[in-house]
Amino acid sequence: MSQIIELILLAIGLSFDTFAVSISTGLANSNIKFLQGVRVALVLAFFQTLMPLLGWFGGVQLGKLFSEIDHWIAFGLLFLLGLKMIADTFKHDEERKINHQMLTVLIYLGLATSMDALVVGVSLALISTRIILALAIIGFTTFMAAMIGMLLGKNATGKLGKKVEVLGGLILIGIGVKILIEHIG
Repeated sequence: MSQIIELILLAIGLSFDTFAVSISTGLANSNIKFLQGVRVALVLAFFQTLMPLLGWFGGVQLGKLFSEIDHWIAFGLLFLLGLKMIADTFKHDEERKINHQMLTVLIYLGLATSMDALVVGVSLALISTRIILALAIIGFTTFMAAMIGMLLGKNATGKLGKKVEVLGGLILIGIGVKILIEHIG
């Protein structure tokens, strides 16, 4: 039972970045429909579940390899998406939205928010965690965090307009900076 509680806490910790990215997704797409949100959440949950599995199978060497650059990759992806989101607020309405439904954007967001989960997978292998249980908890938690984040972002955007979209871009950049600081410091 204590391992399940530990896995839930781990999954919540891993899903914070996804939650913040999902808020900015809702901010940028206030007209996002439920099934579109499910698609976004599924992609984010897929990557957050895939990375620990890769870490689990890859073992310590793969984790060491990616731990040297994972923070730079995550920072770069989030920084560029955040800048684009901010820059788009200065364009006319019909040409300014990041399309969070585009598969390439979803893949970038999924990769950027799940890089730390790769190293977590290596750790899970080292402490002999039941990987299927861990992946199920991580995937479910990430999915729920993404759905709740998009709902919160979607409901905030109509009231505050472009200012909230700038905030969404700043959130993405902030997450990237946080990841970079945590790994460099």
